[in-house]
Amino acid sequence: MGTEKKFCAICAWREHCQKRFSVVTDASGCVRCQDFSRDLSIKDRDIDAAEKACREK
Repeated sequence: MGTEKKFCAICAWREHCQKRFSVVTDASGCVRCQDFSRDLSIKDRDIDAAEKACREK
């Protein structure tokens, strides 16, 4: 995919975040959070596989 994915579930600060899931999201579900930092241990292919599995249920 060409766009960067920003979800609370892939943020490096998700464990200690006080704003988790209460920030503004855009039409695609990506968060608009000033504190967002991507957790680099989570790869795009892992996210794509999880999204595909959810759609197949």
